[in-house]
Amino acid sequence: MVAPSTNTSLVDVSSKYSGPCRFLFKNELEQPSGSFKLRGMSKLVGSAVEKAKLESSSSVHVYTSSGGNAGIAAAYASKHHNVPCTVVLPVTSKQAALDALTLLGATVVIHGAHWGEADTYLKEVVMKKDQEIQPDTLAIYCHPFDNEILWEGHADIVDDVASQLKEMNVSPSNVKGIVCSCGGGGLYNGIVTGLRRNNLSEVPVLVLETNQTPAFYQSVAAGKPIVLPKVETLSTTLGAPYICEKTWEIFQSHPTFVEIMDDLDAVQGTIDYYEDFGALVEPACGITVAAANKKQELLSVFGELKPDDVIVFIICGGSGILSELLETYRGLVAK
Repeated sequence: MVAPSTNTSLVDVSSKYSGPCRFLFKNELEQPSGSFKLRGMSKLVGSAVEKAKLESSSSVHVYTSSGGNAGIAAAYASKHHNVPCTVVLPVTSKQAALDALTLLGATVVIHGAHWGEADTYLKEVVMKKDQEIQPDTLAIYCHPFDNEILWEGHADIVDDVASQLKEMNVSPSNVKGIVCSCGGGGLYNGIVTGLRRNNLSEVPVLVLETNQTPAFYQSVAAGKPIVLPKVETLSTTLGAPYICEKTWEIFQSHPTFVEIMDDLDAVQGTIDYYEDFGALVEPACGITVAAANKKQELLSVFGELKPDDVIVFIICGGSGILSELLETYRGLVAK
């Protein structure tokens, strides 16, 4: 089965930033859906559709909840497989995400203050109602970050990176860390899965959240997984109130650092990425850009870095942004 996701570029951006070593950006914004989410969602939707065919189901309907990007990825994959898709988004979702879903032919429902509430509404109301109307349709629920097939798909990012590093004549021993953002933990799970299957299990991961979305950070501080009582953030696609159990399990065994910065730092990263590379990414991705630029002190967790060492930054992308929003962001950081 041909998946709709694709390989993306790995670019040396060291000349843009005066860092202690080589900085490589893994540009997942190049995915057709605009974010890394298509990696895992392609496999999840594809495997479910294949299973439905084997079970001779007459019709299939894909359902997911999302802050935006997982929904767009699910809609893209569903269109690829010619099956309908319904996405429930929280009220905080950006208009750009709504427009993208509409163009992909998805049914969009807006409900809930954050992703957790949207997900509950999807499972307890939307899917049940649809099943009453169409009992013979096989309903496929696609969790946006807590599914092993998703993580296997996201792990392809590291397969891709490992191959590209070889082409760049970069020794695996020079890779001192990977930097990524975290909402519910799906990307982190995929990265560690990929590191392990490429014999890179000693490479540490720096996971970034904002002060306004600190589910992982507060779990580490508490010594156990916690649930945030509320989520109010500019980085809306990081707005999961908890991390999945697998994320906590992986954290216990893989070298991992969890750090936070303010929403406005993430917004500044979005602005900086546009000014440096001319492309739009969400603050949920801008947070990673910030670590390569104005928040480089966070990289100290990787120890002393030499000029030939390499840090890989996962530029996860995101479709919930329009060029007009940049002016709003510039106004916020200027205050």
